[in-house]
Amino acid sequence: MTGVQITGCSPSQSSGPAPESTERPASAASPGQRILLAYFSRPGENYSYGGRTNLKVGNTEVLAEMISERIQCDVHRIEAVDPYSDGYDETVARNVREQDARARPAIVDPPSSIERYDVVLLGSPIWNVRAPMIMSTFVETYDFRGKTVHPLTTYAMSGLGTTERDYAASCPGATIGEGLAVRGEEIREADAQVESWLRRVGVLRG
Repeated sequence: MTGVQITGCSPSQSSGPAPESTERPASAASPGQRILLAYFSRPGENYSYGGRTNLKVGNTEVLAEMISERIQCDVHRIEAVDPYSDGYDETVARNVREQDARARPAIVDPPSSIERYDVVLLGSPIWNVRAPMIMSTFVETYDFRGKTVHPLTTYAMSGLGTTERDYAASCPGATIGEGLAVRGEEIREADAQVESWLRRVGVLRG
């Protein structure tokens, strides 16, 4: 999906101890939960094995499609009012500016509420060790108290990055569950990894 794998663009933010809410529950999700899959994805020129490739569909979108085909969920694609460039270098530069300014890019047509959901899957690429700042815009818009949040990421080198800590800070009262990180270059061969994760967290159909 939105798999711009932006790494090493600016100094990573300092990491402190993870908040208590990042502790993962021992038990899997219970049956009948209402699930929202919200993701941000960027096609276009992307990082790939040290070079560049052009993606018609971003890596995170591919991951979201894999998941939505296997579970009962509502899907919302997060889109920026000011769209990100198709160019890799331009996106790297914008991401650096947004991280440095702690920006909150505006979102097109966000959901009016997430109150009805028990579980929220938050999907994004990892850009310079963390989720793009537009994900902060999204999570800070809603009340996540009592919900379980699972980070989903596509990445080049940083796995889940700082998503667990960041979402714990931005979603007070939520349980931060086990995340899923898939290397962008391997996303189209990740079926078994995705299915295993969905089974572990208790949301797989059937």
